[in-house]
Amino acid sequence: MPERTWKAAFDEVIRIAVRHKLRSSIIAALVAGSFVVIAFAAGESPASTAAAQAGTGTMIGGGGADGAGPVRPAGSPTAPAFSLPALGNSTERISLASYAGKPLIVNFFASWCAPCKEETPLIAKFYRDGHGSVAVVGMDENDGLANAVKFVHADRVGYPVAWDPGIVAASAYGVDGLGLPQTFFLNAKHRIVYRVYGPVDEAELRTGTALATG
Repeated sequence: MPERTWKAAFDEVIRIAVRHKLRSSIIAALVAGSFVVIAFAAGESPASTAAAQAGTGTMIGGGGADGAGPVRPAGSPTAPAFSLPALGNSTERISLASYAGKPLIVNFFASWCAPCKEETPLIAKFYRDGHGSVAVVGMDENDGLANAVKFVHADRVGYPVAWDPGIVAASAYGVDGLGLPQTFFLNAKHRIVYRVYGPVDEAELRTGTALATG
């Protein structure tokens, strides 16, 4: 099977999983199964296919369960621009451009995401304790408006949150194929200097912030 064809099939599996809000363990199983099926269809061994995919940076290992963990992106790629309505206030826009010249933490989450329920209060406290010294933007993905608003209010989220039900920003950042949550640390030039796959912890927040502000 041509490379372009099996890659398209793999991407389709991931998009279905994200849009139907499947839990990370189920997504992981779908991904693993897809590699095996695709590899045999292409006449390759599953091991060689997985190794090739890992070499591209698509699958990140280490750092915790489900392959979650931090990584410093090679070359510090420029963060994709975004402009989305604020959660609960469609007349307000949240954009990357409004943070020009400032380091920024961008956190992708959803109210239905189990790891996000543990992570979001930690990020909210980190932001409060720092008195907003480092800008944070939440990206609520593929979510219902009422549930999302309730979720951020319950966790005392004091930083701006963008509402992205169509996973536009998630797609631009490559989040839609790898699950929630994910956190990006951008320096003042809005280059991605640190990325955490899975729930971020306090040590990773401090490390990412140091890299972004250094």
